[in-house]
Amino acid sequence: MSTVPMLALRNIEASYGPVTAIRGVSLEVPPGVIVALLGANGAGKTSILKAISGILKPTKGSIQLAGLRVDGLSPERIVNAGVAHAPEGREIFPLLTVHENLRLGAYIRADSEVAKDIDAAYSYFPELRQRARDMAGQLSGGQQQMLSIARSLLIQPKLLLLDEPSLGLSPRLTEEIVAIITRINREHGTTILLVEQNARIALRTASYAYVMEVGRIVLEGSSETLSEHQDVKEYYLGIKADSVRGEKRWKRRKSWN
Repeated sequence: MSTVPMLALRNIEASYGPVTAIRGVSLEVPPGVIVALLGANGAGKTSILKAISGILKPTKGSIQLAGLRVDGLSPERIVNAGVAHAPEGREIFPLLTVHENLRLGAYIRADSEVAKDIDAAYSYFPELRQRARDMAGQLSGGQQQMLSIARSLLIQPKLLLLDEPSLGLSPRLTEEIVAIITRINREHGTTILLVEQNARIALRTASYAYVMEVGRIVLEGSSETLSEHQDVKEYYLGIKADSVRGEKRWKRRKSWN
């Protein structure tokens, strides 16, 4: 296995005007694995993905993709370097058909394998094949999420960024999406950085995870280790610890505070 991370962030900082969203974040994603980024709404997880894909420009630090520095590059050049981003909220093209959305996913490609790869995307998401001629805006929320992920696969990414793929989905659809994400990683060796508020799903899907709060990394470790960490169990998995000498849960400080 290569010793060069597929993705490496070093002391990244970024802001929206006067508001600092990312505070000195460093993390690594090895090639061919799924790494999760956990945290509550507003923790900075989406901002991390935007910085990686070039939408949010870092004010400090560096971002490397397989050893190539990409911070400062345009989003188009980062896509051409092999980064695909399936954003929160899906952001499909509602007035285009499902098939046209997938074709747009391959807009940077000039090879003859696009049709084959669209067919492969349909094999992951059979519901999309059945609705290939329908306008994307007519799809259910779960189907739109499938389309967003399928479209991202069409650039043949080295790194796939997934932002809240389970957001707003039923438990059944969530399980289906998670199974497909795992299958994509296993069958293609696609490196995935998964952003999720649902810690149970994230820790079950990823092999390693980082926990974010107020723009910084506060904890990291293997999924197995974090699943047993008392603060993760209590604050992210909803498993309450027994009171110690009558101590109230809301008075106990997290270990990283």
